[in-house]
Amino acid sequence: MPDVLDASPYDSLLLLSFGGPEGPDDVVPFLENVTRGRGIPKERLKEVGRHYFLFGGVSPINDQNRALLDALRKDFAEHGLDLPVYWGNRNWAPYLTDTLREMVRDGRRRVLVLTTSAYASYSGCRQYRENLADALAALEAEGLELPRIDKLRHYFNHPGFVEPMVDGVVRSLAELPEEVRDGAHIAFCTHSIPNSAADTSGPVEDHGDGGAYVRQHLDVAQVIADAVRERTGVDHPWQLVYQSRSGAPHIPWLEPDICDHLEERRAAGAPAVVMAPIGFVSDHMEVLYDLDTEATAKAEELGLPVRRSATVGADPRFAAAVRDLVLERAGDERGREVAPCALGALGASHNLCPVGCCPARAPRPAAAGADSPYA
Repeated sequence: MPDVLDASPYDSLLLLSFGGPEGPDDVVPFLENVTRGRGIPKERLKEVGRHYFLFGGVSPINDQNRALLDALRKDFAEHGLDLPVYWGNRNWAPYLTDTLREMVRDGRRRVLVLTTSAYASYSGCRQYRENLADALAALEAEGLELPRIDKLRHYFNHPGFVEPMVDGVVRSLAELPEEVRDGAHIAFCTHSIPNSAADTSGPVEDHGDGGAYVRQHLDVAQVIADAVRERTGVDHPWQLVYQSRSGAPHIPWLEPDICDHLEERRAAGAPAVVMAPIGFVSDHMEVLYDLDTEATAKAEELGLPVRRSATVGADPRFAAAVRDLVLERAGDERGREVAPCALGALGASHNLCPVGCCPARAPRPAAAGADSPYA
């Protein structure tokens, strides 16, 4: 297979993430970046940042991304894939614009982007594409030659993303006391978003109640639950639940909240719960605080045994999945017939975000899609 590890026409991979503070003095400036344009007072940001201060003002996300970078570079090198990997963030150093500038100066002209968000939604996909367009506009204003940028497809149902989560749930079940283990419920957790954003997530033909965002999570949850049943011989009840809600209280967001769900499960007689954060690639602050701190405290208050399963992080299987996605997209660009790898009922996601996919709250240019001004 002479071209199995041929990444052409691409000459680089960009790991694009959210970013996070790395010390107490970074917290408020970081939150100012996240909320820019919303007019939120600094005192309010200090209150919002209390979660970070509980952990010394350090979000684990940057270290998680460094570990993922190392895993990707190691996997690529071991398999003979000659593709440099860069890293840029939307809201903290290393900033996306600075990284793209470095890539241009290094001669990179065809860039693939891997975002640390696996599902379709405005905040999980299009907003990243808008930030890419902003960065390209900044480089254009500097007179630099712009690279062509494409984004890897949503990987929520790729085996290399799903299988580590299956292992995590099985391990968490094994950690529960034996007398409650077989009756344990599984709470598949993801980030809550406004109902309106969920309903318009994914391509226009998929829009409807919950949109692609909810359907993709439900599909992955079913795949994991089925795999856990095969591994343990027990059919555990499960539900998709949400966490990390923010914003005005009068705007409907996806429910139930994980803490409300734990109360409901306890009242219904569930003997234990495993919280499985399938909506998150790594253990960033919303996992450490909302699940490991807040939800765990609620479970202790209820006398409900809980365990939290691991996120994918820098698992070698995820690094291998990224390699697979790179080669899949590169082959497709070269006109090869490619069989994408996907579990569950939904199949592989689109390579190119279509017009009207996960629309913005206000029209803004977005790169790496069918409506990109930088095609």
